[in-house]
Amino acid sequence: MSRETRRLDIGGRRLELGDRAWLMGIVNVTPDSFADGGRYADPARAVERGLALVAEGADIVDVGGESTRPGSLPVPEAEETARVVPVVAGLRRESRALISVDTAKAAVARAALDAGADIVNDISAFRFDPAMAGVVARSGAAAVLMHMKGTPATMQDDPRYDDLVGEIAAFLDDRLRVAEAAGVPRERLVVDPGIGFGKTVDHNLEILRRAADFHALGRPLLLGFSRKAFLGRVLGGLPPEERLEATLAAAVLAVERGAHILRVHDVGPVFRAVRAAEAVLAGGPAGPAPAEGRAGHVR
Repeated sequence: MSRETRRLDIGGRRLELGDRAWLMGIVNVTPDSFADGGRYADPARAVERGLALVAEGADIVDVGGESTRPGSLPVPEAEETARVVPVVAGLRRESRALISVDTAKAAVARAALDAGADIVNDISAFRFDPAMAGVVARSGAAAVLMHMKGTPATMQDDPRYDDLVGEIAAFLDDRLRVAEAAGVPRERLVVDPGIGFGKTVDHNLEILRRAADFHALGRPLLLGFSRKAFLGRVLGGLPPEERLEATLAAAVLAVERGAHILRVHDVGPVFRAVRAAEAVLAGGPAGPAPAEGRAGHVR
C-alpha cells in the first residue's frame, strides 16, 4: 500500500489522512441521478439516509442537488439551493461527521457552508463559477478539485487524450495553482481525477490502475467510481443496482493504490472490504474506528 500521509485543513482544524482510507457517503437529493435519483428528494429522508451512512462508517456525507450524470443539464441555482440546504442543516444538527456539498455554483456553496457544510466538492475545479474560489477562500472550508473534459452535457462526446494520466495531472496541478492564487491554501485542497467524467471505459480502468501516479501532486487523492457505468460495462452491461461487487473490487484496488478518500453509495459493504484489504496490506488489523462517523476529530 502506497498511501502517503496528507494534511487537510478544514475550518481551522488540521486533519491527517493516511493511516486508513476515508469514506465519503453519497446522498443525492435529485430526481434524476443515475444510481438513486428520486429516492431521497424529501429532506427528512435524505437526512435519515446521511445519518445511516455515518453509522455504517462514512467519515464525510456528500450532499448533491444537481445530477452530473452524462447528458445532464444544469439545475437553476435557487432550486439546487432549496434541495441541499435543509439536508445539510439537518445533518449538522444531528451529526459530528464532516459534510460536503457537491456543487459547482458559488451561491449554492455559500448557502450550504452557512448551513454547516465543511467541504465544497466542485466537479469543475472552480471553472464553471468564477466566484467559487473566493467563497471557499473566505469560508475556511476545504474543497475537492475534480478533472472533467467538457461539461456533464458534453463530456462523453468522444473524449480523447494523448497522455491520459499526464494530462489529468497537469490539469489538477494548474487548478491547485489557480486556487492558491485566489486565496485557498493547498492544505485545504483535495484532488480527484474524475473517473467517469469525460472518459471512456478504458480511460477509467487506466485511472484506477495508475491512481498512485497522482500522489505526485502532494494532495489527498479522492476517487469516485461507485456503481459507475464502466463497472457495469466490464461485466456485460449490468445496471447500477447490480454493480456492488464491481464497486468493492474497485475500492480494494483504490486502497492498494493509496487513495485517501473513496466516494461511494454503499458505505457499509465498502467499509468492510476496505478495512479487510488494509489489514492484509498492513500485515494486521487496524485499531477500532470511532462510532460517530469514524471521524471523531470533527466538531
